[in-house]
Amino acid sequence: MKHDNYKCSFGCSVEAAIEAIGGKWKGVILYHLSATRRFNELRKLMPSVSQRMLTKQLRELEGDGIVQRKVYAEVPPKVEYSLTAFGKTLQPILKELEKWGNEYLDELAKIRFDT
Repeated sequence: MKHDNYKCSFGCSVEAAIEAIGGKWKGVILYHLSATRRFNELRKLMPSVSQRMLTKQLRELEGDGIVQRKVYAEVPPKVEYSLTAFGKTLQPILKELEKWGNEYLDELAKIRFDT
C-alpha cells in the first residue's frame, strides 16, 4: 500500500494527506464533487483533463475511500461519483483552499500589475 512508507515522523500525516489529495486534478475533482456528478459532467467542468487522467484520479480517490462510484444497471450504463462520508470531511478544507486561492490570485495580480 502506498502509505506503508510513512514512519510517522514529523510531517508524515501531512505527507499522507497531500499524497491522497495532491496532484493536478484531485483537488479540483473533490471541489466539484460537492454535489453528485456523472463522469461527463466532471469532464465538462474540467475540459483540460483527459478522459484517461480523470478516470485514473477518480479510481485513486475511490481506492482511498474518499470518493464513491455508483453504477446503475441501465443501458447505456449510468455512473455517478460522490464524496463518501469520510470524503465530505474534506469540504471545509477545500473551502479554505478556495478562499486562500482567491487571496493568492489577488496577491499575484498586485505583484504583477502594481509594480
